[in-house]
Amino acid sequence: MENLLYGMTAEFKDPDALLVAAKKTREAGYMEIDCYTPFPVHGLDEAIGFKEAKVQWAILLAGIAGGLGGAALEVYVSAIDQPLNIGGRPMISWPSFFPVMYECTILLAGCTALFVMLALNGLPRPNHPIFNAVNFDRATQDRFFLCIEKKDPAFNEKDTKKFMDSLGADNVSAVYADEETY
Repeated sequence: MENLLYGMTAEFKDPDALLVAAKKTREAGYMEIDCYTPFPVHGLDEAIGFKEAKVQWAILLAGIAGGLGGAALEVYVSAIDQPLNIGGRPMISWPSFFPVMYECTILLAGCTALFVMLALNGLPRPNHPIFNAVNFDRATQDRFFLCIEKKDPAFNEKDTKKFMDSLGADNVSAVYADEETY
């Protein structure tokens, strides 16, 4: 089972202990770490070094593209393809274009948020090796987990276990994957 080792987990009873442990883990040089909690813990993302904003940038760019695309569609239809002058109104009337531009912005930004989030999280994935961790079913109830993955350059099973024991965790255990797909 050594080749199917996914990582090492530490289980904590309260979020403050997890937050302190996450900071110490990051300071110790571990980079491939993740935390699992039953509710959001303020400051945990900074403690594990999570600073990516890929979803937000994708949403912004998609919203801009949606608004410009909606405007381009209306300009094309109103002024180029079917230029009908009804009642002396201008061919390109921004106030009347705004609802369609707004709806295209929201539609494209919302769909992009969904699909980029799913892609970056690796979803849909019905099974993940972390589900094999001891007591992990309590991660949605009252326990807090810190996981150091095997792919971390500083990971050594013996040394990592010793380090995680020093964090004051209630339980430290190795996590094994069912198959080599992670």
